[in-house]
Amino acid sequence: MLQRPPDSCIDAPGSPLCAADVARGTTRMLLRHDLVAMHEVPLEGGRRADLMAIDSRGNIIIVEIKVSRADLLGDAKWTDYLAHCDRFYWAVPAGFDASPIDGPAFLPARTGIIIADRYDAAIVREAHTEPLPAATRKRCTLAFARRAGRRLIGSLDPDADAMI
Repeated sequence: MLQRPPDSCIDAPGSPLCAADVARGTTRMLLRHDLVAMHEVPLEGGRRADLMAIDSRGNIIIVEIKVSRADLLGDAKWTDYLAHCDRFYWAVPAGFDASPIDGPAFLPARTGIIIADRYDAAIVREAHTEPLPAATRKRCTLAFARRAGRRLIGSLDPDADAMI
């Protein structure tokens, strides 16, 4: 059986949402738009996408979640993700100061912004589509499908990895 999502990370009224809350709300919104998302997806080159989603046409979306200004400003690796997706979004909690994302270092003409809470999300700036080369799309799509299959098998049979 699939596991229930983690409880909210909110410790007290007024405290910021954690990445798990933003991921949950963003995943729900993506699903409503017929995008199937997976959390914590390793990419070629040793990077890991917070969320990766695929739509019914095979377009790949990566979402990088930021819940602190220091994490946002200190992230020097995010541009590596652009080679693995057609569209790239930042997802931040409501009330987060996303003004740095409008600056040139964050490529606002290429990247979108999602505002999320634990229950839902909204796209406040659409990401520009930059189509992947066919060979890259195939490689990323197959890796996504195989990882999704392994995660499903692991949820049904936690000992299955020992068979490999």
